Amino acid sequence: MANLVPPHVKETSIEVMEQYAKELLSKGLLQSEDLYRYILETSVYPREPEPLKELRHVTAGHPRARFATSPDAGQLVAMLLKLVNAKKTIEVGVFIGYSLLLTALTILEDGKIIAIDVNRETFEIGLPIIKKAGVADKIDFIESEALPALDQLLQNPENEGSFDFAFVDADTGNYWNYNERIMKLLKVGGVVVYDNTLCQRFILVLY
Repeated sequence: MANLVPPHVKETSIEVMEQYAKELLSKGLLQSEDLYRYILETSVYPREPEPLKELRHVTAGHPRARFATSPDAGQLVAMLLKLVNAKKTIEVGVFIGYSLLLTALTILEDGKIIAIDVNRETFEIGLPIIKKAGVADKIDFIESEALPALDQLLQNPENEGSFDFAFVDADTGNYWNYNERIMKLLKVGGVVVYDNTLCQRFILVLY
């Protein structure tokens, strides 16, 4: 079996991290474990900031770790954030906060993130690491279902067309509803990224 664990992980956590990496592999399009290992070891792990490494290790021990954003997908998100010079962003679906921390580390120093999730408890697992990274002040966490929270944002006319970037990693059955609202919140030239639009190598068709 190919070893998907980066060299800095302690021996006591290797089994957990190995299982976590295999779960992330099962979510994507790649069918080769060796290829995924190569991508992680040569491109992803060497560029992953220390706070994200720490948060990934914490996430790996959670029973629902497979719901986390994979580190390779995170690098794509970071690249897109930099391309649009993002300052004001929305995140729908936070979980323990890997993509949220990545966004906070990547956006401009005076940037802000509206983060929406129904479960504050999982967010608070990663919150100490977010605070240690010095970016907690960029985050406005809203504990709520996403649709009413987005509708609330739209009630303020100043929010329309004001966001540079949105990342959605939530219940795929509502992606169409989220998209209708997020399109009104994004500025012209803004970017929205939807996770899990390709799932188990099948395209999710939303009606």
